[in-house]
Amino acid sequence: MTTTTSSTQFPRWKYFLLIFVLFLGLIYSLPNIFGEDPAVQVTGLKSRVIDEAVVDKVRELLKSADLNYNSIELESKNALLVRFNESDTQLKAKDIIKQGLGDEYSVALNLAPVTPRWLQVLGANPMKLGLDLRGGVHFLMEVDIDSVVNRQMEGYYSEVPKILRDAHIHYKKVERSPEGGYQVLFENADLRSEALTALQAREPDLEFTMNDQTGIGLKANFSPLALKDIRNNTMEQTLSTLRNRVNELGVAEAIVQRHGANKVVVELPGIQDTAYARDILGKTATLKFMMVDVDPDHVNAALTGKPVVGSKIYNNRSGAAVLLKNQVVLTGESITGASTGQDSDGRPAVNIRLGGDISSFSKATKENIGRPMATVYVEMKDHKVEETVINVATIISALGNNFQVTGIRLNEARDLALLLRAGALPAALSIVEERIVGPSMGQENIQMGMISVAVGMGLVLVFMVLYYSVFGLIADLALIANLILLVALMSLIGATLTLPGIAGIVLTLGMAVDANVLIFERIREELRLGMSPQASIHRGFEFAFATIIDSNLTTLIVGVILFAVGTGPVKGFAVTLCLGILTSLFTATTGSRALVQLMYGKRNIKRIRVGI
Repeated sequence: MTTTTSSTQFPRWKYFLLIFVLFLGLIYSLPNIFGEDPAVQVTGLKSRVIDEAVVDKVRELLKSADLNYNSIELESKNALLVRFNESDTQLKAKDIIKQGLGDEYSVALNLAPVTPRWLQVLGANPMKLGLDLRGGVHFLMEVDIDSVVNRQMEGYYSEVPKILRDAHIHYKKVERSPEGGYQVLFENADLRSEALTALQAREPDLEFTMNDQTGIGLKANFSPLALKDIRNNTMEQTLSTLRNRVNELGVAEAIVQRHGANKVVVELPGIQDTAYARDILGKTATLKFMMVDVDPDHVNAALTGKPVVGSKIYNNRSGAAVLLKNQVVLTGESITGASTGQDSDGRPAVNIRLGGDISSFSKATKENIGRPMATVYVEMKDHKVEETVINVATIISALGNNFQVTGIRLNEARDLALLLRAGALPAALSIVEERIVGPSMGQENIQMGMISVAVGMGLVLVFMVLYYSVFGLIADLALIANLILLVALMSLIGATLTLPGIAGIVLTLGMAVDANVLIFERIREELRLGMSPQASIHRGFEFAFATIIDSNLTTLIVGVILFAVGTGPVKGFAVTLCLGILTSLFTATTGSRALVQLMYGKRNIKRIRVGI
């Protein structure tokens, strides 16, 4: 008996470890009980600083509009946060502050956590909430991949005459075919064979077939493999660009993922300015720089409607015509950075930074010193390309890696800089589905989720006490500790809680108590075999451990697979499931054993009751 009793001794250092872990769990789970305040965040643009004068002005604006606020917090030299009690007041305040401060400040809606300062110092923050809980906007966008395929084919098509001329092969004509490729007609089959060899060497992504329906022809189109690569590359570039734009919008825990062959799902939790988000995400804006044609004869001919070889008329923002040479000096693909700023006269400007080989750009600007160069803003709208001259400036010196674009308004400069930093979309996007989850609906989902957790946990607690009596109470305490640790761990690692995640928590609670059931049933079995209470407790924990590990390990593997291959709600479920398994293993095997040891480990008991 003495040997058995000593074997059930629980090391003292494990008690200290358990108390320390539970203490940390309480600290890092506490922020989730304080909730959030509707808030308005004011941010100064690059040339503006948020100081006490701005704070006083915001306070006066709210006072004059008779709007009550909780607090005005100066977060940094570039950010101000105003908290309110109600979302209606928040919306009114946003419009008033925006109108009062003007375009020199960014005014956005926000949800600010009500976390005490001492918890923030410890790095304790509440869990991030997903779209279905916090509210926000869901977009399903369709990518116009066919336009990319057509554009790339146009490039191959334009090269055909040059390839055939270089190979000294005579042809009748080159034309685009209705199927999407192009067709070349020849005078005889020998010329066609020579052309086939030359074109295959220069255009390996195309498949060539003989076409004699309208003459001796050679038909070209993309191979299935090349077509697949174009589609995949277009989708990957679209996803990358959208993620960059979402980051520029400052949306935390946004979801940008591929959906099917040519669609993209974008979810922006917490964002309330959906019109601005829709506008920024869908724009395919970029810049190109072209020389202005100042030849008087060319200008007069263009103004009278006559075509000018090598030049084309563009319109500026006021609708006036500007004649530009067709040669593009620089495209937006060379731009690696962009930021808003001011020119020498204090007017809004976009600072452009170039990367890669810009020798041709520097050479072109050096050769055209003293001549005007135009900045053309290229944007895709309704599947049509719109090109507008936003700036014409005289080149005073050869341009290098850094220069400015001026002549645009402040809000346009900010949007243009954002789009240039994020990169241009390779194809036009059209929104086929838009779903807005309001904050009130998100709050209702939170309440229903909390009710499901409370009901599920309450039923389990009552059942365990009724069926296992004292041991059931021990299991209940371990279950409560498990929930605290799970919430703390999710808050600590910044996991996003969604409705499926709440379902994962409820499932985890059932699985956590299941480990205790295995232990208690093993103890009961040992007692039936005539073992002493101390020996039964020891063998119950020892022999049930392997079964608990096996059952939880298989579930953990499934959870990891769900996280790896799943998206959106599936990932939210997988995260809570995997973290819940880890915390339940700790509380069931370590926490429960520590409590059992406290109650029975140091007493010479002759009989214990485990269950009905």
